[in-house]
Amino acid sequence: MKQLFRKISAIIMAFVVLLSTMSFTVSEHYCGHTLVDIALFSKAESCGMELQKTTSIDGNTINKDNCCKDNIKEFKGQNELNTNFSTLNFEQQVFVASFTYSYLNLFEGYDENIVPFKYYSPPLLVTDILVLDQVFLI
Repeated sequence: MKQLFRKISAIIMAFVVLLSTMSFTVSEHYCGHTLVDIALFSKAESCGMELQKTTSIDGNTINKDNCCKDNIKEFKGQNELNTNFSTLNFEQQVFVASFTYSYLNLFEGYDENIVPFKYYSPPLLVTDILVLDQVFLI
Protein backbone atom coordinates (compact mmCIF):
# COMPACT_ATOMS: atom_id res chain seq x y z
CA MET A 1 0.00 0.00 0.00
CA LYS A 2 2.84 2.34 0.88
CA GLN A 3 4.67 1.65 -2.40
CA LEU A 4 1.46 2.21 -4.38
CA PHE A 5 0.98 5.59 -2.67
CA ARG A 6 4.58 6.55 -3.46
CA LYS A 7 4.20 5.59 -7.12
CA ILE A 8 0.96 7.54 -7.48
CA SER A 9 2.41 10.63 -5.79
CA ALA A 10 5.55 10.40 -7.99
CA ILE A 11 3.42 10.28 -11.14
CA ILE A 12 1.32 13.24 -9.98
CA MET A 13 4.45 15.28 -9.19
CA ALA A 14 5.91 14.43 -12.61
CA PHE A 15 2.75 15.71 -14.30
CA VAL A 16 2.82 18.89 -12.20
CA VAL A 17 6.42 19.58 -13.27
CA LEU A 18 5.57 18.80 -16.90
CA LEU A 19 2.53 21.07 -16.98
CA SER A 20 4.25 23.92 -15.14
CA THR A 21 7.14 24.01 -17.61
CA MET A 22 5.17 23.48 -20.82
CA SER A 23 4.26 26.50 -22.96
CA PHE A 24 1.44 26.43 -25.48
CA THR A 25 -0.59 28.72 -27.72
CA VAL A 26 -4.34 28.77 -28.32
CA SER A 27 -5.40 30.44 -31.57
CA GLU A 28 -9.04 31.41 -32.20
CA HIS A 29 -10.58 32.73 -35.43
CA TYR A 30 -13.80 34.75 -35.23
CA CYS A 31 -15.90 35.74 -38.23
CA GLY A 32 -18.07 38.54 -36.93
CA HIS A 33 -19.15 37.37 -33.51
CA THR A 34 -19.12 33.68 -34.42
CA LEU A 35 -16.25 31.39 -33.46
CA VAL A 36 -15.10 29.55 -36.56
CA ASP A 37 -12.01 27.59 -35.48
CA ILE A 38 -9.84 26.91 -32.44
CA ALA A 39 -6.32 25.50 -32.75
CA LEU A 40 -3.85 24.40 -30.12
CA PHE A 41 -0.10 24.74 -30.94
CA SER A 42 -0.85 26.09 -34.46
CA LYS A 43 -2.67 28.87 -36.32
CA ALA A 44 -6.45 28.57 -36.60
CA GLU A 45 -7.91 28.10 -40.08
CA SER A 46 -9.64 31.12 -41.54
CA CYS A 47 -13.10 31.27 -43.04
CA GLY A 48 -11.91 32.93 -46.28
CA MET A 49 -13.70 36.24 -45.71
CA GLU A 50 -10.55 38.27 -45.16
CA LEU A 51 -9.69 37.92 -48.89
CA GLN A 52 -12.59 40.22 -49.81
CA LYS A 53 -11.14 43.38 -48.31
CA THR A 54 -10.90 45.61 -51.38
CA THR A 55 -13.49 46.18 -54.03
CA SER A 56 -12.88 48.18 -57.22
CA ILE A 57 -15.80 50.01 -58.87
CA ASP A 58 -15.11 52.08 -62.00
CA GLY A 59 -11.40 52.18 -61.26
CA ASN A 60 -11.97 53.33 -57.68
CA THR A 61 -10.99 51.00 -54.90
CA ILE A 62 -13.14 50.77 -51.84
CA ASN A 63 -11.66 49.31 -48.68
CA LYS A 64 -14.12 47.39 -46.55
CA ASP A 65 -13.56 46.67 -42.91
CA ASN A 66 -12.57 43.13 -42.23
CA CYS A 67 -15.19 41.26 -40.25
CA CYS A 68 -12.75 38.55 -39.22
CA LYS A 69 -10.61 38.66 -36.13
CA ASP A 70 -7.86 36.39 -34.77
CA ASN A 71 -7.22 35.98 -31.05
CA ILE A 72 -3.95 34.39 -29.97
CA LYS A 73 -3.45 33.45 -26.33
CA GLU A 74 0.00 32.37 -25.19
CA PHE A 75 0.50 30.46 -21.97
CA LYS A 76 4.14 30.54 -21.00
CA GLY A 77 5.57 27.96 -18.68
CA GLN A 78 8.42 28.25 -16.24
CA ASN A 79 11.81 28.39 -17.94
CA GLU A 80 14.09 27.73 -14.98
CA LEU A 81 13.67 24.86 -12.59
CA ASN A 82 16.97 25.35 -10.73
CA THR A 83 16.95 27.94 -8.00
CA ASN A 84 19.94 30.19 -7.90
CA PHE A 85 21.31 30.42 -4.37
CA SER A 86 23.46 33.44 -5.19
CA THR A 87 20.37 35.68 -5.02
CA LEU A 88 19.73 34.71 -1.38
CA ASN A 89 21.09 36.94 1.33
CA PHE A 90 23.33 35.62 4.10
CA GLU A 91 20.56 34.90 6.63
CA GLN A 92 18.59 32.90 4.07
CA GLN A 93 21.67 30.90 3.09
CA VAL A 94 22.36 30.09 6.76
CA PHE A 95 18.75 28.99 7.22
CA VAL A 96 18.84 26.70 4.14
CA ALA A 97 22.15 25.15 5.22
CA SER A 98 21.06 24.55 8.83
CA PHE A 99 17.66 23.20 7.79
CA THR A 100 19.25 20.76 5.34
CA TYR A 101 21.82 19.60 7.90
CA SER A 102 19.24 19.06 10.64
CA TYR A 103 16.78 17.33 8.28
CA LEU A 104 19.39 14.89 7.00
CA ASN A 105 20.57 14.02 10.52
CA LEU A 106 16.99 13.59 11.72
CA PHE A 107 16.65 10.22 9.98
CA GLU A 108 20.01 8.76 10.89
CA GLY A 109 19.51 5.14 11.90
CA TYR A 110 21.46 2.61 13.92
CA ASP A 111 23.73 0.03 12.36
CA GLU A 112 21.91 -2.86 14.03
CA ASN A 113 18.54 -3.42 15.62
CA ILE A 114 18.84 -2.80 19.38
CA VAL A 115 16.48 -4.69 21.69
CA PRO A 116 16.76 -3.19 25.20
CA PHE A 117 15.45 -6.24 27.15
CA LYS A 118 17.20 -8.92 25.12
CA TYR A 119 19.14 -10.50 27.99
CA TYR A 120 16.39 -10.34 30.64
CA SER A 121 14.05 -13.26 31.22
CA PRO A 122 10.42 -12.70 32.14
CA PRO A 123 9.39 -13.15 35.80
CA LEU A 124 8.26 -16.60 36.91
CA LEU A 125 4.54 -17.02 37.45
CA VAL A 126 3.80 -18.54 40.84
CA THR A 127 0.03 -18.52 40.57
CA ASP A 128 -2.45 -17.87 37.81
CA ILE A 129 -3.59 -14.30 38.42
CA LEU A 130 -6.81 -14.63 36.42
CA VAL A 131 -7.97 -17.56 38.52
CA LEU A 132 -6.81 -15.86 41.71
CA ASP A 133 -8.86 -12.72 40.98
CA GLN A 134 -11.65 -14.76 39.32
CA VAL A 135 -11.60 -12.73 36.10
CA PHE A 136 -12.81 -14.82 33.18
CA LEU A 137 -13.56 -13.93 29.57
CA ILE A 138 -17.05 -14.85 28.47
